[in-house]
Amino acid sequence: MSEAGTPVRRLCLVGASGLVGQAVIAGSIARADVRVVGVARREVPLPEGARMEVLVGDTDQWPALIAAARAEVLVCALGTTRRAAGSDEAFRAVDHDLVLEVAHAARAAGIGHFILVSSVGADRASGNLYLRTKGDVEDAVHKLGFRRLDILRPGLLRGQRHESRPLESLAQVLNPLADAIVLHGRFSKFRSTTVRRLAEVILALSGEKTRGRFIHEHAAMMRVLGRAQG
Repeated sequence: MSEAGTPVRRLCLVGASGLVGQAVIAGSIARADVRVVGVARREVPLPEGARMEVLVGDTDQWPALIAAARAEVLVCALGTTRRAAGSDEAFRAVDHDLVLEVAHAARAAGIGHFILVSSVGADRASGNLYLRTKGDVEDAVHKLGFRRLDILRPGLLRGQRHESRPLESLAQVLNPLADAIVLHGRFSKFRSTTVRRLAEVILALSGEKTRGRFIHEHAAMMRVLGRAQG
């Protein structure tokens, strides 16, 4: 319980140093109902006002750190790119293998609610390495049998990244125009969103209690936001 008597749920955040993780941390600052505990390989920059702890250790220590977080919900915002990883194998080692290790650790720690940040177009049958890997890991995590599994499939995320991604930066400029003119109906799932909005969706979903697997593409995420704000 918080000082004001508000029930507080503990979120274990893996991927705290990335774009999504940093947005989740920033979004949690003004919330009395959420306590975030990060798990990371190195110290994570924290914005002013952040009331959280970061448990630091190599990935082989993460199961123990995840257990030590004593969380009810695990938010997995891990992710890289083929270019940043350097090879297909190195990319898959993060976006599939490490994500799955985190999910196993969450189950072992008794965490019943897992929130996974995936990607629009994730599909095990895709010929694209990135989308195929996302589809593979979604399926593998689902098979672990969490009480509730929320899979988020955002389109392009608009926000300031630490690393340089020139093509993505150009897309961030053009995408709002495409959203308004082109991406309607069955194509609306490809709409971009700000990372701040995605973080709001994650924080809202962390309080959901209904059991099952839920896949959230753009329209579903906007409905989550509408319920949270309304």
